[in-house]
Amino acid sequence: MSKTIVITGAGVGLGRALARRFAADGENVVLLGRTPAKVEAAAAEIGARALAVGCDVSSPASVAAAFAAIQARHSRIDVLINNAAVFEPFMLVEATDEQITKIINTNLTGAVLCARAAIPLLNPGGHIINVSSESVELPFPHFSIYQSSKAGLERFSEALERELEPQGMRVTMVRAGQMMEPGKVWDIDPQAAMRFAQAATAVGLNLRERPISQFTSVTHIFRALIDLPADLHAASVVLRARKP
Repeated sequence: MSKTIVITGAGVGLGRALARRFAADGENVVLLGRTPAKVEAAAAEIGARALAVGCDVSSPASVAAAFAAIQARHSRIDVLINNAAVFEPFMLVEATDEQITKIINTNLTGAVLCARAAIPLLNPGGHIINVSSESVELPFPHFSIYQSSKAGLERFSEALERELEPQGMRVTMVRAGQMMEPGKVWDIDPQAAMRFAQAATAVGLNLRERPISQFTSVTHIFRALIDLPADLHAASVVLRARKP
């Protein structure tokens, strides 16, 4: 029987790649994204198995409305993938209020809000997957807020797993490494990108030499997690890119 999989941040990048993969596998996918036009375009490309819902995960009202729209189409869901994230390097002393709150509210609060909304809709054996980052354990500069939001997400995953285990639900944290898709460019201020690269090199992280995996490759891990037998659980998975 087909599963219903809700993916946040599904208009671009890994979220879109996951939606494409699962729909091709015969699953029903719900694409959530801050920009309706992006998720609608992705859903139109995928076809009848895809539903696009505009959703700003940092807004409680937007999340509530989005999950009401999901329930109108799918009375129950099987999987929630909290993938939406804001990724921007900056020095804290130079950061604006918007930069700080946008990252925390999207990367951490957004996952919490979506999990809360999804739990009542999850089928028995339902699964929540939270996407973290390798920056939690590596000394990336200019990422104090991003790293903190992802570290908080990991701690939230651990606590939520204990909370939902008695109900037979699973929670998995996926700590992902660098990934990209062909033709995609990092859309940030060039000056900020240069300063970040220089600071990373200074702490021993040469961005030009570090391997980068492809989004389509990473989707295999999520497929395997969702397909785990009922008597197995992976509480956390760490992915690192490697040179083939």
